[in-house]
Amino acid sequence: MLAAEVTALLESKNTGWIFSVQGEGRNFQIEVVSQDFESVTRVKRQQSVLRLIADEIASGTLHAITVIALTPDEKRTRKELGF
Repeated sequence: MLAAEVTALLESKNTGWIFSVQGEGRNFQIEVVSQDFESVTRVKRQQSVLRLIADEIASGTLHAITVIALTPDEKRTRKELGF
């Protein structure tokens, strides 16, 4: 798969979240930004994102997935710090 295909797959779930995907083949880094993550633990955030692509992970289409799930404020802070 290509990053654009993974992005389209995630966006097709109509979560309203903002996705940025990097990688190729079966290995991707997915950054997700949403106000929905406010007061949600890091693990729960990651689980929410991984649930969106659970079928692709189970089938082996996607394998090594790194999820960075942030609130808009967290994203802004990371950007200010140069991450």
